[in-house]
Amino acid sequence: MKNNYRKLKFSVLLQTLLVTAITVLVGGFLLNYVIDGIYNDSFATTFVDIMMYFHVEEQTAIDLYWKWIGDNKIFYMIVGFLLLFAMFFYVVLSKMTKYVDQIGDGIENIVSDSTEPIHLITELKPIEIRLNEIKATIRRQEMEAEEGEKKKNDLVIFLAHDLKTPLTSIVAYLSMLDSHPDMPEEERAKYTHIALEKSIRLGELINEFFDITRYNLQNMELEPIDIDLSFMLEQLADELYGVLQEKHLSCEVHVEENLLVYADPDKLARVFDNILRNAIAYCYPGTKIQIEAQTRNNQIEIVFTNQGDRIPGAMLQTIFEKFYRVDGSRSSGTGGAGLGLAIAKEIVELHGGRIMAKSDDMKTQFLVFLPKKEEKVKEEGVTDEVHTHRRRAFGGKPGRRKRIQQDEK
Repeated sequence: MKNNYRKLKFSVLLQTLLVTAITVLVGGFLLNYVIDGIYNDSFATTFVDIMMYFHVEEQTAIDLYWKWIGDNKIFYMIVGFLLLFAMFFYVVLSKMTKYVDQIGDGIENIVSDSTEPIHLITELKPIEIRLNEIKATIRRQEMEAEEGEKKKNDLVIFLAHDLKTPLTSIVAYLSMLDSHPDMPEEERAKYTHIALEKSIRLGELINEFFDITRYNLQNMELEPIDIDLSFMLEQLADELYGVLQEKHLSCEVHVEENLLVYADPDKLARVFDNILRNAIAYCYPGTKIQIEAQTRNNQIEIVFTNQGDRIPGAMLQTIFEKFYRVDGSRSSGTGGAGLGLAIAKEIVELHGGRIMAKSDDMKTQFLVFLPKKEEKVKEEGVTDEVHTHRRRAFGGKPGRRKRIQQDEK
């Protein structure tokens, strides 16, 4: 960066040398023609005449001349040269201050939100480039903030609209059940089931409102412990058994033995749950979701694979943005506020890991990479105390290393 100001340094040096040269030339001229030149005797004679005008004797006036001026020639030369240098340098400084003025104009350009690019003189080219970068960054951040706010506002409006639909249906079906006590049992059960489904969906929409608020307000803090990923992933797959059956899906969990990770269990479970629910929402009916976890390149790799529509390459870069939806819709059937993957990304990065997605015509994969726990796990396994803690954390018994969940036909 220092070399970028070479032109500025050279310009300042050149102007300083110019001022010095002018000072030497003018000072030399005055020294030769005024102090030591043809005007030397005239100046001394004039000094003596002035002193005699004030009734000072001629010899006394001559003595005073040599005492005050003649014997202090070098002092007056130094003072004269300094005064000349200061005078000329002050003139040159007016040009140098233009640098500061131009930088001020560039800052004003940023503050005023002008669409015109910042232009500075050649010597300030590095500052011009940097200011334009800052301006572009600020503009990009403003656009991203506006876009995020717009998406959030649109989703709030959409969700508010969607809240009315299940609520209206619930009221209608309950009113029907209340006003027809003699309704056949089969029909009553049908309407009761529909009202229950609408109530569940209403609860999901309300939770999405809370997610939108929490995402912007919460400051996530981790409370990490030792976690065996096999227990966690199998337990999460168990909890989604009902949802899997509803879409005629199956889920297989393949996890490497003794795969430990030091992480926050609740938040990491939220990551995997969000990814699984996203896979279920966009998975072809009657297909299989695979969950695999293994150690690779000194880190833990967890892969979620499902068969569904291909996600375009451009969208793979944006699906982890908040309020983003792959289908671009507000359908109540797929997805919600578009926060699940954004929250997952934030949690994974807090753990020092990363998350990414791959997609082709055959399958879609979400890959989570987490740092591997440094402590080696003994071959005989973990202690009973740790086993008890894990069962309590994930709400069940360990289960098998490979679990297959399949809809009953």
